[in-house]
Amino acid sequence: MAKISEETRLQLGTAVIPYQKQIDGLLAKEKTMLSVMQGDNSGQAYKKLQLAEDMIFISSLYMAENSLSLKILEVKNNDALNESRKTLYKAIIYLEEIVTNFIDVSYAELADKWALIENTPVSKRYQLVRKLGLAIRLLKDAFGENSKWKWSFVELEGRFASVAKNLIDMRKGAKDYFDPRSLDYEITVLYVRMLQKLLDQSANGYRDRYELSTRRIDDMRNAIKFLLARHKLCLAIADKTNTEEIKKKAVVWKDKMDADQKSGSST
Repeated sequence: MAKISEETRLQLGTAVIPYQKQIDGLLAKEKTMLSVMQGDNSGQAYKKLQLAEDMIFISSLYMAENSLSLKILEVKNNDALNESRKTLYKAIIYLEEIVTNFIDVSYAELADKWALIENTPVSKRYQLVRKLGLAIRLLKDAFGENSKWKWSFVELEGRFASVAKNLIDMRKGAKDYFDPRSLDYEITVLYVRMLQKLLDQSANGYRDRYELSTRRIDDMRNAIKFLLARHKLCLAIADKTNTEEIKKKAVVWKDKMDADQKSGSST
């Protein structure tokens, strides 16, 4: 790699100033909001939704800094990408604090969580989830296929799939999904289709990580949990064909996991 001149470094330093100013401003805003929340419990769930959105934007600003580094220096800015990754985790944690990080959970158990954000329309929840999913995909692409973070993205995407699933009130969603007269019909159909893909991807992601990398039983357990969450979604939208197929797949995967455990304990 050619030596980077001081002039080029200065050029990059100048170029990232407006991005870094926005990042610093939003982080200061986060700090202030968290301080306020310590003394005021009202509307905390709505504030955390806003904080999650801010974190997604900050993550995109770090990725923009990396893009400038690629353009000006022709090298990645791994520090910026790592900050982007950490910030996306923060976004997910804020959402987990509202609706939990549970993968396979009954809709009844989420009812009190949904009540905390009942005034947030499903369209806004969908928009937030779409932004978060796009940011994760862009960051994954920026790191590249052979990144050391390759398998850690399985967890990031899995936690994302969980909060995306838990954010939508499926008691209402299961009705809107079948009612073209509902104002939320189209957005609910889009949201459910997105969840189907996310849950499938996370189930397969954890299964692949188990088979190809970690051989950790908890990875296989998570893969099965995502299948069961997908099964619940199929039941909610009366998708009988996929309901049976996913149920059978979950049984096959569990049998595989049990056999691997037995084999491991006997060696």
